[in-house]
Amino acid sequence: MLKFSDFKLDKCGDGLLPVIVQDAATLRVLMLGYMNAEAFDKTVAEQRVTFFSRTRQKLWTKGETSGNFLDVNEMYPDCDMDTLLIKATPHGPTCHRGTESCFDTPASDGFMRTLAGVIAKRHEQMPDNSYTTSLFIKGPKRIAKKVGEETTEAIIEAVTGRRDRFIYETADLIYHYLVLLEQMGVTIEDLESELKYRHS
Repeated sequence: MLKFSDFKLDKCGDGLLPVIVQDAATLRVLMLGYMNAEAFDKTVAEQRVTFFSRTRQKLWTKGETSGNFLDVNEMYPDCDMDTLLIKATPHGPTCHRGTESCFDTPASDGFMRTLAGVIAKRHEQMPDNSYTTSLFIKGPKRIAKKVGEETTEAIIEAVTGRRDRFIYETADLIYHYLVLLEQMGVTIEDLESELKYRHS
């Protein structure tokens, strides 16, 4: 298990660990903060991001006043062991301005990962009155059939040259394909790994 003492902070004058927080679903960079040993240990124990405030000189759990917590999914040290990357699930806006990120990058980055995350939650919780739940109940054959139907509809719109309809039908196709991926226990990262392997 990763420990605060594993990090090499001799280059950091204040002895604090820089921490980059990234949305686990969209991969969008959300913010930068700093941790001391106590903040790091609290984050690990509670699986909710806690920083050390350099201005107030005390711990602060992100979202403790706003409710916009950052739940930890994964933690990665960098190659020099002097910076930490946390992939987190945000509960509401991360920035004090009320925006999703403290960095003004496009908000649409990686939305398919967000959608894949929603589908995974539907599969886990199986809520009533959910179309996604109904697909999982009907099983892989029905989901695969829907993928086939949506593929055909997208092809028809491509052949006829109707761009708007092609976008609409392709969105349907991608949604149903993400459901099929979830049904098969396959992630977008699995597909990316395969594509990277082929590219190399």
